[in-house]
Amino acid sequence: MSGHHPVGKVVADAAAALADLQDGASVMVGGFGLCGNPEHLITALADRGSTGLTIISNNCGNQGKGLAVLLQNRQVVAWKGSFMGGNPDIQAQYKDGSVTVELIPQGTLAERIRAGGAGIPAFFTPTGVGTQVAEGKEERTFDGKRAILERAITADYAFIRARRGDAYGNLSFYGTTKNFQIAMAMAARTTIAEVDELVPLGAINPDDVHVPGVFVGRIFEAREHVDPIEYRTVRPRP
Repeated sequence: MSGHHPVGKVVADAAAALADLQDGASVMVGGFGLCGNPEHLITALADRGSTGLTIISNNCGNQGKGLAVLLQNRQVVAWKGSFMGGNPDIQAQYKDGSVTVELIPQGTLAERIRAGGAGIPAFFTPTGVGTQVAEGKEERTFDGKRAILERAITADYAFIRARRGDAYGNLSFYGTTKNFQIAMAMAARTTIAEVDELVPLGAINPDDVHVPGVFVGRIFEAREHVDPIEYRTVRPRP
């Protein structure tokens, strides 16, 4: 899809979408493991060489792939997420003190991001009570059940990958690739969408719009992706 777009959200590629990203930025990155990763945006950020980054993601890459390239380039100083397994880069850099890590229960991570997008500054949850997660956090009791205070998470940028999008920024996702992405799109100052297919206005049925364009600042089409599989398991032949 090319030509003039009245809303001015369509950019040529990932590099153009990141033209104003500064060192020290905080970036939410959608996907789960290597599923649904905005691969072009991750590569463009690596090529850009931005440093001092805070990354908010479920896991900061896996098996040296995905977001792990930013760690390998020493571009990341802080990570907030819920899973470090399968990622030797984040483990090593956490141990040597070069990256600070805030390990967050997965449901709490999703809700902190959702709260950020909804303008809710904080909330109480029973998850993590009595564990290291609760250290330094306010605790209250509701109906006899202990709960700790968790702060909302927002970011300068959100990198989102969707199956389809239009020039207004309306997005539609495929299957479980929507994990974290809908909440992240609402919780960032600037949301950048990398879409497998950029379609004409009106081509996405309103019922299939998972993220309304009002939350999306920039969008570009990226048809080719690697989409690596983390673990390929096959059943032995009988």
